[in-house]
Amino acid sequence: MKNIFLSSDRFSGIRLIWKDIQEAISGTERDFTRSRLSHAIFILAVPMVLEMVMESVFAIVDIYFVSQLGSGAVATVGITESVMTIVYAVGSGLSMATTAIVARRIGERRKKEAGVVAFQAILAGVFVSLLIALPGIIFAKEFLMVMGLTREQAAEGAIYPAIMFGGNATVMLLFIINAVFRSSGDAAISMRVVWVANLINLVLDPLLIFGIGPFPELGLAGAAIATAIGRGIGVIYQFYLLFKGHYRIRLYWNSIRLKVSVLKELLQISGGGILQNMIATSSWIFLVRIIASCGTDAIAGYTIAIRIILFALLPAGGLSNAASTLVGQNLGAKLPGRAERSVWITGYANMIFMGIIGLVLVLFPEFFIRFFIQEAAVVEYGVSSLRIISFGFPFYALGMAFIQGFNGSGDTYTPTKINILCFWIIEIPLAWMLAVFLETGLTGASIAIVSSESILAVIAVVLFRRGKWKLREV
Repeated sequence: MKNIFLSSDRFSGIRLIWKDIQEAISGTERDFTRSRLSHAIFILAVPMVLEMVMESVFAIVDIYFVSQLGSGAVATVGITESVMTIVYAVGSGLSMATTAIVARRIGERRKKEAGVVAFQAILAGVFVSLLIALPGIIFAKEFLMVMGLTREQAAEGAIYPAIMFGGNATVMLLFIINAVFRSSGDAAISMRVVWVANLINLVLDPLLIFGIGPFPELGLAGAAIATAIGRGIGVIYQFYLLFKGHYRIRLYWNSIRLKVSVLKELLQISGGGILQNMIATSSWIFLVRIIASCGTDAIAGYTIAIRIILFALLPAGGLSNAASTLVGQNLGAKLPGRAERSVWITGYANMIFMGIIGLVLVLFPEFFIRFFIQEAAVVEYGVSSLRIISFGFPFYALGMAFIQGFNGSGDTYTPTKINILCFWIIEIPLAWMLAVFLETGLTGASIAIVSSESILAVIAVVLFRRGKWKLREV
């Protein structure tokens, strides 16, 4: 009889978890400043993690199709992505500010003001994307040459960065508007948008790259066009939901106006977020340049390894985003203690999750690398890089949660200072010394990545415990 009751309890627990998953995916009206904290994190994290899982799947599948074109195409994508991260940095910085202010207004029960903030963020995103698009199109070839490709390789691959930079507005707006939905508590909406955009992209990728059926064979250009179309449709869907949806936040016609005071506040906070990400991403550009000096095979192996690593890291980023939303909403509701606990819980969960994933990659790196490419030299570089970088996964996970805790409060400048120290003062000089001066190549650069990211996590935890972020007003 006792076993029957135990079995019944287990099934009851499974049903409750399944019910929570359904609520998380379908959307909820739950008040995240009043729900049990672990429950609130779970409901927010599920769609955020699924959103990031789709981003991870896209990154992996996209590079798989591109890898069929050879190591030169993979190197072009890797180099382009290293500089496209500037676009991601700006979009992410604006998203951080949007998250901090929108979440705070939702916590204060001021939904219409949250809509006004959302529109100012969209305006800023459109303006910045236009500044990036024109030089990106004009100087695509020169940029590839500066990053280490030969004139012939740059001429052949220039169309890819030209399209990616030219269509960067879709990336920018996808970042910003999804941040609006997530920070309001409608994380399920952001998830649906990303799934729609990336599914379209994944379907178009092989059709346009290889010319299947009636589609033209466009090679590397096809990959860029597929990305632009998929993300463009995602942005159209976002605007439809903002104006026609019945969710926590929406745009009314009286929201569509320039409000200088709100825009100024948004830019002040996003300045730290943009600088924070620019520091991190510019260090990646220098890192790629250092690795490129080791040859095309090294950069191709590193590119594939990084895509696999992103496959694991992006879901952890989704879980960290839940902490950011909860920090903002709970500070708005005048519950700083609850905001702090949400970050600690998220950090521990992230460490466990990433520790397991990291162990798998450390033990079986060749299996994952060979899924994309069979060239012996590229595989050797990729296996070495993937194994070394995966050792640091628990630290990456912890650091992500606490950095997002700062950002959710509106304190984007503390993470900026941490990034300057860890990426510019530690990572790049260490990578150059190990990879170039000591001639350890990609192995040395990979060790530099693990070292700097681990130090970042320790510093973030120490500064977070001091609690100055709780005093931030937005």
